[in-house]
Amino acid sequence: MKAKELRALSANEIKNKLADTREELMKLRFQQVTGQLTDTSRLRALRRDIARMETVLAEMQKATE
Repeated sequence: MKAKELRALSANEIKNKLADTREELMKLRFQQVTGQLTDTSRLRALRRDIARMETVLAEMQKATE
């Protein structure tokens, strides 16, 4: 998800997406440990998405102060 798309969402929607993404990352990590994960690039993409969401949330929070 692009930062521009995230900025169009509300803070609560971003927090929900962030929780879902973190859960998906945890599941992929378990798959990697057990040797079931075939697409390892998805881990990197999810970590970057999480960072992007946290950055946009911080920007929103800073703008309201």
